Parts: sequence; structure tokens; C-alpha cells
Amino acid sequence: MPLPRWKTEKKFTPRRSDRFAFGIWCVMNRGRDPFGEETRPRMDALDAVRGLAKKGCASFEFHDDDLVSPAASLKEREKRVRDLKRVMAESGIAATMATCNLTFHKCFKDGAFTSNDARVRAYALQKTMRLIDLAAQVGAEIIVFWGGREGVEVEASKSPQEALRRYREAINFLSHYVRQNRYEPMRFAIEPKPNEPRGDLFLPTAGHVLGFIPTCDHPDMLGVNPEIEHCRMQGLNACHDVAQCLEAGKLFDIHLGAQKPLRFDQDMRFGAEDLKETFFIVKLLEDAAWPGTRTFDAHPYRTEDEDGVWDFVDGCLRAYLILKEKVARWNADPAIRALREEIACRDPVLEAACAAFSPANAQALLARHFDPDALAAHRLRYEVLDQLTQEVLLGVR
Repeated sequence: MPLPRWKTEKKFTPRRSDRFAFGIWCVMNRGRDPFGEETRPRMDALDAVRGLAKKGCASFEFHDDDLVSPAASLKEREKRVRDLKRVMAESGIAATMATCNLTFHKCFKDGAFTSNDARVRAYALQKTMRLIDLAAQVGAEIIVFWGGREGVEVEASKSPQEALRRYREAINFLSHYVRQNRYEPMRFAIEPKPNEPRGDLFLPTAGHVLGFIPTCDHPDMLGVNPEIEHCRMQGLNACHDVAQCLEAGKLFDIHLGAQKPLRFDQDMRFGAEDLKETFFIVKLLEDAAWPGTRTFDAHPYRTEDEDGVWDFVDGCLRAYLILKEKVARWNADPAIRALREEIACRDPVLEAACAAFSPANAQALLARHFDPDALAAHRLRYEVLDQLTQEVLLGVR
């Protein structure tokens, strides 16, 4: 069977300067789900790192348990780290983010930082401190906290106020640990999710996390790691989620994938669903020249073998680059630019007066005569703008 054209053409081939990354757990995923056993053999973490480097990724992200078994001895752990650093040097790939697996083991069945069991909370801190040490050894400067077990099914089981206090205590403890060990510029990012695997998770949205950050001891160290799928699970606009984090200066990391709204966490290949919203997420990041890593956190379909895993990687990278090109085309389109300028109806004097309060600005606005009927008569040709956007995405402009 001949290779698809996109397997051989060079136009959308990723480069290190694109700053792409994958969580290695994505390509190590074995195709298991709640109703069936794995369909692929487990890939070794070092092979995952090598493979991502060959695909043009600049970096990778990892869980502690992806790399080193929790049961490993200190000697085994040190050898594993040496092996990883050797592979990184040989492949020219970096580690940008690390996250602690506080979900898989049954001891975390009722949470980690918010568990009712003080012993579990202490073990979660110990495990995370060891992950932070590991991240520092390999140069990862972002630690992500995904509270996948930090929640409830039975509301009577926990006070949400007490749970959030415990969550804050853990983040504070670990931020002091980073500073005490002089691991700066290491930073933390909290990854929100509304539900699944728990019925209701704490800090379920980017807005919740942004509200939580200022209550911590070192809010300058804390940001958000929004994931497209998690936002779409709530039926919300993922582009707006990312934009709020970006506008607040708190977009520390991002996880890209695809998801049908209001479903279970599908973790599909980037671009596989809702191309228009996905286009605007790419546009948001590229127009802002956001300096962070474009990281994919999704899973190959359960139907794929190991070769299909790398097809999945190719698909994510290629989809981003195609949409990036369409962003440039959209921005440069004369009809779109003219329409946006018409819609904007700029007034530098009024814009300056509204931008910041002063007694003079307040008086100027109070003295200004506005005709609401004339304002309402200004035509907003959003139908045309949306159609032009569709035509760019469909490849006819």
C-alpha cells in the first residue's frame, strides 16, 4: 500500500523551533479503557523520548511513574535518570514539564492532597518532592498538578472548604520546598478538570484555579495548565479558557487535544473535532507569540497498533502546522481585514478616555452626547465574517 502523500511531503514537517512536545504517557498509552484490556504493548519511556525527537519535537513531558517505578531502589532510579539524560543529549530533546502520578495507585482512591487520611496526604507530599527532585535533575522547569482524584462522589464525605485548605497547604509546602532547594525558575501549574474519574473534582475550571492562586503563599510561582478536552467536557469555549489564562499572565503550559462537548474525557488527536474553535486556539497562541511549549496530551485510538501510535503523533503535529498556516492566511486576507476594521469602529479619543479612570476622563464621558439609536444602526456583518472564516478553513480562500 503506498504511503499517504502527507507522509512524504515536507511542507508541514515540524521543526524544533515550533516548540512542540508530547507527554510521553500519550505514546506509552496501551489502549486500555474501563471496559477492556490494553490493545498495545507498553512502550519503554526512553523509546518514547527517542521517537518524539525523531518526529521533530523539541521537548517532552512526563510523570514520575512513566520513567521510574515507585518500587525502584535509589540505585535503579539513578541509573534510569542517567539513561534518560544520555538519550536527551543524543537526541537533542529537552524535558519541559513533569507531573506526579497521584491517581493510579489505590491508596489515592479518595484523593491525594485532599484525602481524609493524613498518611495519604503525607505520602503524596513525599512522592511529589521526589518528583520535583527528578524534574530538577533533567531540567524540567514546570511542575503540573492534575488533581484527578481530588474530589468526591459522596458530598457528605468531605467539606469542600477543608479540602481546598488542604490543597493550598500542599501547594504552599511544595513551593517552599522548591525555594529552599533553589530550584528556581521552577514553577507550578494547576490543570483543571470538572469530573472523571471522580464525580466532582475540586478546582474544575481555569477560573477556579485563577481564583485559588492569589490565596497561596507564592502566587508568582503558580499558573494554569488548561487542557482543551477538559474545558469541552463542560460544554465551555476552550479558546476563552486559554485566553483568560493568557491575559492574566498565568498560561504556564497548555495541553492540546480534541473532545466532543459534554462527553467523557475522550483525549482524541488534536484537530479531530471542532476545527473552528481549534483554529482560534492556534490563532490565539500564535498571534500572542506565546513563548511556551505547544504540548499534545491525547491518546491514539484503541484500535491502533504501535505504528498507529506514531501516525497519531504525526497527525497532531501536522494539524497544528496546517492551522498555523491558515491563521497567517486569515490574518492577511484583505476582505477579512477590511471587514474587521469596519466592525471595530475605532475612536482613539474615546478609547483613551475609557482605558483608565481619572476625574478628567469621567467628566469628558459624562459630557459626551451619545445617540443610542445611531449606535444601534452600526452594521456588524458577522455572518460574512464567519463565512469567510469557514472558507479559509475549507481551503477555498
